[in-house]
Amino acid sequence: MTDKYWEEDIETMPREALKALQLQRLKKTLRIASRSPYYGKVFRDNGISADDIHSLDDIRRLPFTTKADMRANYPFGLVAGDMRRDGVRIHSSSGTTGTPTVIVHSQHDLDSWANLVARCLYMVGIRRTDVFQNSSGYGMFTGGLGFQYGAERLGALTVPAAAGNSKRQIKFIQDFGTTALHAIPSYAIRLAEVFQEEGIDPTSTSLRTLVIGAEPHTDEQRRKIEKLLNVKAFNSFGMTEMNGPGVAFECPEQNGMHFWEDCYLVEIIDPQTGEPMPDGEIGELVLTTLDREMMPLIRYRTRDLTRILPGPCPCGRTHLRIDRIKGRSDDMFIIKGVNIFPMQVEKILVQYPQLGSNYLITLDTIRNQDEMIVEVELNDLTSDNYLELEQIRKEITRRLKDEILLTPKLQFVNKGTLPQTDGKAVRVRDLRDNK
Repeated sequence: MTDKYWEEDIETMPREALKALQLQRLKKTLRIASRSPYYGKVFRDNGISADDIHSLDDIRRLPFTTKADMRANYPFGLVAGDMRRDGVRIHSSSGTTGTPTVIVHSQHDLDSWANLVARCLYMVGIRRTDVFQNSSGYGMFTGGLGFQYGAERLGALTVPAAAGNSKRQIKFIQDFGTTALHAIPSYAIRLAEVFQEEGIDPTSTSLRTLVIGAEPHTDEQRRKIEKLLNVKAFNSFGMTEMNGPGVAFECPEQNGMHFWEDCYLVEIIDPQTGEPMPDGEIGELVLTTLDREMMPLIRYRTRDLTRILPGPCPCGRTHLRIDRIKGRSDDMFIIKGVNIFPMQVEKILVQYPQLGSNYLITLDTIRNQDEMIVEVELNDLTSDNYLELEQIRKEITRRLKDEILLTPKLQFVNKGTLPQTDGKAVRVRDLRDNK
């Protein structure tokens, strides 16, 4: 271990050697997966086995795995290992939109996951001498235990603060000398607001590093968080189906997230055709686990939209980088024939200091016409000068029209008017089907 790398030989592995390792692990993964009821049938139906895979491109001979497949085989149809003997933990998605997706881990799987999270944290400068506070929910949600075990593997003093209770979060930061914090972006901004409400200057604390992820956010929002909390904020990517946090992470360059290719095979596809997209072009992220024994996943369609960033990274790590998540293919909404992602709206709103961090997009049918209403909270310091606010409203409306190609109805509301949650922020409310 050097001062720069957690595992220098892996993180800086030459591309050809890395691809050879991936192919070796892919074949092993397919042999393991074939033992599960689901994949055993998939392989038989497609007349393919691990022995038929001679290059990484051969993965395309196998069909995609979807969330619907996981739900149809709930709870253990994709488990390939001996659960009674080797299963040590179950995680699941929230299941708020239906049957949850379930992942079963062996001890090997948990050790590999913890090591990946430690690798990520070490990459952004967190060391065993740091105090790491985790404001994620614990339990079935992977953000809590994922970062907990990773930070412990790193050797940092951990504060499992869990989600919510912002005043207590700040008290812990002050009293325990917290130097690194994990929070979702919308909650990080909420925490900055509570600092202000309590009359506490964030620069008076020891906090210097923030890890953000779990919900799509713009670089403008990241810079706003850095300024509000006086920290360096690093973007992370993870999902329950791929373990949780630690799948991809920004390095100090803050220019894309390194995807740990020793543990994941990355594809970017056209979400409509399923065909591969060239590097640099946006498509849907498809992932295959390469170091999971109990429940490997093959060609899992994440629905997340991103692109592979071409070229080497100045940090020296050879693992490919993906751009920040642009949104989800199933988050996109269509109104008046236009495809829109919430982040396109956020990108504009976050540039105005007169506005707060909370906004809500409502889609409704008014007089037989679909309308898009954007409500955004004003911050506490906003002038009550009507003319000034009206000028700002018109300017933002014009910029939104330029960005999304239609004119929304923009409404300013008082701070605290819109729903506030400690979990992922709800940004879109579609009432059109309720008419």
